[in-house]
Amino acid sequence: MSLSPSVRPPLADEVTAKLRAMVHSGEWALNQRIPSEPELMARLGVSRGTLREAVKALAHGGMLEVRRGDGTYVRATSEMSGAARRMYQDHTEQHILEVRLGLDTQAARLAARHATGDDVTALRALLTTRDQAWKDGDFEAWAEADWGFHVRVAQASANPLLHELYASFGTVFHQDLLAQHARPGFNGLPREGHEALIEAIGQRDEEAAVATVNRNLNSCAEWLAE
Repeated sequence: MSLSPSVRPPLADEVTAKLRAMVHSGEWALNQRIPSEPELMARLGVSRGTLREAVKALAHGGMLEVRRGDGTYVRATSEMSGAARRMYQDHTEQHILEVRLGLDTQAARLAARHATGDDVTALRALLTTRDQAWKDGDFEAWAEADWGFHVRVAQASANPLLHELYASFGTVFHQDLLAQHARPGFNGLPREGHEALIEAIGQRDEEAAVATVNRNLNSCAEWLAE
């Protein structure tokens, strides 16, 4: 019995996978400049050409951004998130809101079916953090907590693919929230819709959860239209 020789993936693919894992793990934070070429070449034991090929692949996927003369920066934590970030530039707020409506309603429905007590507790804590940040004028923290609330609903859906897809829009929706807060008349403090969603999830009322999301996002759509 003869053994077939093992076939290793191209070295550039291996390096791409290692760089991807470093970004995904949070070793390099979002918007942080990654180590210089000489540092990475020494750390990974590869040539400049191989490293550049790997960086180019992740830049094409939207995870990295190469700035000539400045360095390479992390722009997304996954290719999916990078694609969402690029697509955001080509679409309107209305388009984004319509996509959110589809994702949010399904996440709410499934969360009402599968959420645990820990999920409900975490949602209440995020809502409290969100409200305090708005009162303090810390709009970065407000947007982060608001987005974290919605991501936790998606996580509570018990559908890892839905959670991953939803989380991939994090940078896009976070930037959108920050843009909205600067608009005249915008009030990021009302919590009635968020509280109603938590109650519906806690009571395992799927239809009420979906209705709450519809009311909230339709209200946002009307506000944007104005």
